[in-house]
Amino acid sequence: MSKLIYEIRDYTIAMKDFPAYKVWAEQKAGPWLKANLDVLDFWMDAGIPAEVGGSDPQVSKHGQANVCWIIRWESFEARQQRWPEWTQSEEWQAVWAEHPCPDAYLHMNARFMSAVA
Repeated sequence: MSKLIYEIRDYTIAMKDFPAYKVWAEQKAGPWLKANLDVLDFWMDAGIPAEVGGSDPQVSKHGQANVCWIIRWESFEARQQRWPEWTQSEEWQAVWAEHPCPDAYLHMNARFMSAVA
């Protein structure tokens, strides 16, 4: 029996590159990812300041993530097997080739979580 796992991916895209990234993500990357992976959704910063709290809040020197997407996987093992397949596919490489600013990723964070019953 497999255990569903959710991969939550956060990116901090350099603000100078964010407008061009947003167009590419909306027109190319997001639609391709949703069509080829079990992407629950793909979100981008709405221009509303983040709320940061806790007993020891530490915000990255790059600021808050401004892009987030979540992928549902059958298991972590399935994710590990599938990840290199899709990232190296000709179709994804064609999408990536149109990326206007591939060096704009200041920070990336991937977390793996399971749903609470």
